[in-house]
Amino acid sequence: MAEKLMIIDGNSIANRAFYGIRLLTNKDGIPTNAVYGFMKILLKNIADIAPDYVTVAFDLSAPTFRHKMFDGYKAQRKGMPDELRVQMPIIKEVISAMQIPILELEGYEADDIIGTISALCEEKGIECGIITGDKDDLQLASQLTKIYLTTTSKGSTVTDIYDDAAVLAKYGVTPTEFIDVKALMGDTSDNIPGVMGIGEKTALTLIQNAKSIENLYSDLSSFGVKGATFTKLENSKENAYLSKQLATIDRKVPITADFDAMHAFDCKAKELYTVLKKYDFRSLISKLGLTGEEACANTEDTKYSLPEVSFVLIEDEIQLKEILAQYKSDTFVYKIYAQSNALQAISFKLENTVYLAMCSLLLSEKSMLEAFLPIFESDKITKIAHAAKEDIVFLAGRGFGYTQLGFDAEIAAYILEPSLSRYDLSDLAQSFLSLYLEDRESVLGKGKKAITLLELEQDKLQSFVTGEICVLELLKDVLEGKLKENEQFHLYADIELPLISVLADMQINGFAVDKDRLDELNQMLAERIDALTQEIYADAGCEFNINSTKQLGEILFETLGLRVVKKTKTGYSTDASVLDKLRGQHPIIEKIIEYRLISKIKSTYGDGLLAVIHPDTGRIHSCFNQTVTVTGRISSTEPNMQNIPVRHPLGREIRKMFVAQGEDMYLVDADYSQIELRVLAHIAQDQNMIDAFKNNADIHAKTASEVLHIPIEDVTAAQRSAAKAVNFGIVYGIGQFSLSQDLKISVSEAKAYIDGYLSYYSGIASYMERVKKEAAEQGYVTTLFGRRRYIPELKSTNFNLRAFGERVALNTPIQGTAADIIKLAMVRVYRRLKQEKLKARLILQVHDELIIECPKNELEAVCELLKYEMENVISLDAALKADEKYGKSWYETK
Repeated sequence: MAEKLMIIDGNSIANRAFYGIRLLTNKDGIPTNAVYGFMKILLKNIADIAPDYVTVAFDLSAPTFRHKMFDGYKAQRKGMPDELRVQMPIIKEVISAMQIPILELEGYEADDIIGTISALCEEKGIECGIITGDKDDLQLASQLTKIYLTTTSKGSTVTDIYDDAAVLAKYGVTPTEFIDVKALMGDTSDNIPGVMGIGEKTALTLIQNAKSIENLYSDLSSFGVKGATFTKLENSKENAYLSKQLATIDRKVPITADFDAMHAFDCKAKELYTVLKKYDFRSLISKLGLTGEEACANTEDTKYSLPEVSFVLIEDEIQLKEILAQYKSDTFVYKIYAQSNALQAISFKLENTVYLAMCSLLLSEKSMLEAFLPIFESDKITKIAHAAKEDIVFLAGRGFGYTQLGFDAEIAAYILEPSLSRYDLSDLAQSFLSLYLEDRESVLGKGKKAITLLELEQDKLQSFVTGEICVLELLKDVLEGKLKENEQFHLYADIELPLISVLADMQINGFAVDKDRLDELNQMLAERIDALTQEIYADAGCEFNINSTKQLGEILFETLGLRVVKKTKTGYSTDASVLDKLRGQHPIIEKIIEYRLISKIKSTYGDGLLAVIHPDTGRIHSCFNQTVTVTGRISSTEPNMQNIPVRHPLGREIRKMFVAQGEDMYLVDADYSQIELRVLAHIAQDQNMIDAFKNNADIHAKTASEVLHIPIEDVTAAQRSAAKAVNFGIVYGIGQFSLSQDLKISVSEAKAYIDGYLSYYSGIASYMERVKKEAAEQGYVTTLFGRRRYIPELKSTNFNLRAFGERVALNTPIQGTAADIIKLAMVRVYRRLKQEKLKARLILQVHDELIIECPKNELEAVCELLKYEMENVISLDAALKADEKYGKSWYETK
């Protein structure tokens, strides 16, 4: 079998990656999307092709022989975007770390170097794979040289492979003849003139017949050329020959090809780990499985190492009880391993030994948990954990308790680095300890390919388990130290850590659902969808797939002839913004809008809620997530309780389905009144807004009155609504154009409104300038409780990204503080309910709202308790206000 060489068109692939993947930055604000995309393409092709040799060719900025031949060559091209330019040296740094030779030579383009290397390969009988996004390289295709033509869009990469036969099959011309096709049609991207008026289709037909421009021009008439085409060709003969010279790749570039160096590439080089770590490519480090002991041992800033420990595998109940009987420590470092809600094992550390208790014939799940019960339920033993909420929920599902959580690595890391996509122990080991720990998914797999710990070989099992436990133990001191250094320890200890137990309890408790009523609503929604479907068909004059963007676009803009608002690469756009602009033009529009809304409500909250009602409890047990949002807000999944619609009548109807379970039970609901504006008034120290809240004024009417210079009693509903839009939009950085769109007023009117607002609320105007300046200087903003959000976009040279960063800087201290307040309120309410030994239970948090389920005889006490704790979480100059109500359903409380 012939050896294989893979050569990459560096500039082409970097360009594809840059435009195909959304802009990413590392924690220092350096753009990294092109580097990430380039690496994904490089690694995928190394895996697919399995080359013996690898090299990368790059263009240089110096003029080439083509520029000397034709002044206009590439003259119209825009310069490389700054965000891509800064990534090119990083791409080369990564390539060099992999010991992949970089080929570049002044006076020649990467295509010429690629052509020369492919020609050398053919002389040596080596297969050559060219990875490029440029169709020009199709002229190099042969039996030995294959072109891997790559396109990248929205993070996905598609590659079409061409040898000489594939080029002929696709275009009807040979690779060499493909040069002549380009000579005729030209190339606007390279400013190759070609023949004016000749496109690809005509050029292909001409060369399929003539085989070359030389043959074609020898006798145009003999190839059936006549009329306008004849004239175009005659008038542009010189351009055609010039274009062929410009389009032809030079395969005799004076460059040295060191095949030994190309053979030395290394995807697991320790230098590669260092470079990837420097630019925060954790997922690539994990994907490559870089050996951390080797790589991290050579990292200059490494301060930590895993201790040498013994390992004992326990598969016997008697042995487990004997070992736990020796447990005298006041801390318990542990990890629970479960899969598909079934216990696999529990690991823990005692002195210098890591133990793994594994479910087996001699050690059942029940007997294992009973053996650990005295430790988990002891308030004298502090637990050191990772993702402890899942442990608490898991144990509760078996009837076991859990107390005295002292440290959670996931939560501590989240406070320090809130923008990480994952908080697995392997990620935290790399981020905070410069240690490599094999990723759990790479060891155990996931989904249908997941395996159990039992299936691991002994060495792999020992390495994995001891690594996780030892890293967890190390992380406690390191992360707590960093939290104190950042003045964030109180945020961790007083809010986030105790919140774990609150969220676990809410997840365990769940929220009761009236299933029969939900079934009825779902049926009604189905009937309304059917009725709308028939009405839409009648308006369209035919049946079609309403959910198909393509078919709907054809109906609206071709059959019905409506005004085309927006087009995409695949056809007509029919998104929500388009339909909104088409309102009133045809009755079908309102029906499609309603159809989409009801279909979404049915699938998400009709079918969706019915699917997650627990068969035993009759309740929905949503999973509450503490480490997902960068603002600090809690999120929920399965289902998303934070996103139940309230503005549409059908959305509000969904709230009727959530009920207190039992005749004697009620729901108590309290939400903060305008919490973000109160926080804004306090942080900005705007006396006018503070006074408005102190005087219990209608803040929106007051704003309209002052900005418009009219008495408050004369403020209309529309004016109040406009003031509300500004009040809530100003801290999100709303601009005059966006406000004009929202209020349907002119841009000049919107500007005048914003100017008037900032003139009256001058403290807010000062705050906005101050926070943007501070954020740019320090790279982050903080909440009143010390939560940070890092904003690398502020360092971007791209105006839009920088503007986004400024909006984030304005909003985060407000929204983040509001999130901290509701979290602290949850902790205080939860504790009070327990301290007063009430049966009432906190069951849901949604944005600025808390819901408690309680017996009728506790209603008065719970209402008073809930209002007091929510209003006294923090003392603000614009005091917090919570409004509480109760009822039998969530709908009634609103």
